Amino acid sequence: MIIHPNDNVEVREDGHKYARCPIAPGENVVKYGMPIGHATCSIVPGEHVHCHNVQTNLKGQLNYEYQPNFTPVEIHCDRTFLGYARKDGQVGIRNDLWVIPTVGCVNALARQLASEVGGIALCHPYGCSQLGADHEMTANALASLVRHPNAGGVLVLGLGCENNTMESFRERLDDISDLNIRFLVAQDVQDEVAEGRRLLAELVANRPTQRIELPVSRLRVGLKCGGSDGFSGLTANPLVGRFSDWLIAQGGTTVLTEVPEMFGAETLLMNRCQSREVFEKCVAMVNGFKEYFLQHGQPVGENPSPGNKAGGITTLEDKSLGCVQKGGFSPVVDVLEYGERLRTNGLNLLSAPGNDLVSSTALAAAGCHVVLFTTGRGTPFGTVVPTIKVATNSTLAQKKPNWIDWDAMGAPNLDDFLELVLDVASGNTLARNEINHCQEIAIFKDGVTL
Repeated sequence: MIIHPNDNVEVREDGHKYARCPIAPGENVVKYGMPIGHATCSIVPGEHVHCHNVQTNLKGQLNYEYQPNFTPVEIHCDRTFLGYARKDGQVGIRNDLWVIPTVGCVNALARQLASEVGGIALCHPYGCSQLGADHEMTANALASLVRHPNAGGVLVLGLGCENNTMESFRERLDDISDLNIRFLVAQDVQDEVAEGRRLLAELVANRPTQRIELPVSRLRVGLKCGGSDGFSGLTANPLVGRFSDWLIAQGGTTVLTEVPEMFGAETLLMNRCQSREVFEKCVAMVNGFKEYFLQHGQPVGENPSPGNKAGGITTLEDKSLGCVQKGGFSPVVDVLEYGERLRTNGLNLLSAPGNDLVSSTALAAAGCHVVLFTTGRGTPFGTVVPTIKVATNSTLAQKKPNWIDWDAMGAPNLDDFLELVLDVASGNTLARNEINHCQEIAIFKDGVTL
């Protein structure tokens, strides 16, 4: 398969690249019409092009010039889904009970209480012994999750002596008078289990029970890939990109994250920023993440995992050019910091790493109702919102039907895929991660532990 007429490689049935013509040492290897690295030796036509003869071009931070290249979207909303209307004006696609610890010390208690009511415990190891920005990231992410509209009720559970005090944490939540939330500090009561049960009973009694018809413009969908292979940029990611463009044309919202997996393809997103202000935020996000790598003495181009490489992905540029296709072609309307919540409908960029669970959790914290997760290698994981697994190849879909929700190679039709997403949003279908109870969070950490 030849992806772009300017490519000097083709992709074959194994997902790997093979030279279409002679490639000289130092010459760029071109895929998707853009360089994915350079040849480290002479490559002859038909030769396998991979890690043994290609090296990344990525180095450090770059200067970028704003060159707008996008088409404004015309909004026409004619589709609906069934969701829950919240008193604070948000809408949810689930009515779950969440128990959110402010600190990892009460994880076991959170799991016990959540299990008794069929709820979900959002366990994590942080909330204490953190300093500065590291502590802020944890507290902000948890505060954003507390306000998530998929939760019909939330019990915020603290210990009592942690840095993330209940008092300071409540201040991050702003006005919660319209939300179904209760608070429990375990050290303040004699029997924390009994008190937790009492508060959860109140949450159950106060959560809404009826879904109502809502326009799909209210949907917020996260875009994520993991365990990518050589087909990711050919099947699943383009399908998700078409979905993203469709939802945005309906007035809805999608969020693209995994900043390190934008390296090498970032200009495609920067030139779609709808204003210079958004462009500058995008530049700051990309260069900021590169600086994060460099501060830790790590190269910015070392990202593809062993599974990525086995599946045919050679360099980070190769991975990134396939990855960003999940964002379709719509304009970029905003760029969010880690832990920030969505504020603008349309295509948003979110600052988070490539790690599957960390970035998916960041999408949930931003307010995404569901995550579309493309994968070529497969994974059972899911975050605390429905995580729809889209296989890049039929072999994976057939081998792991208990993990995979959709086969993008065998069923590439957008209309059929839309129906699956809307069925999940309406509660008619559960995502595999929900069926398997794979519903976890992971918080980004970058700092000293006391």
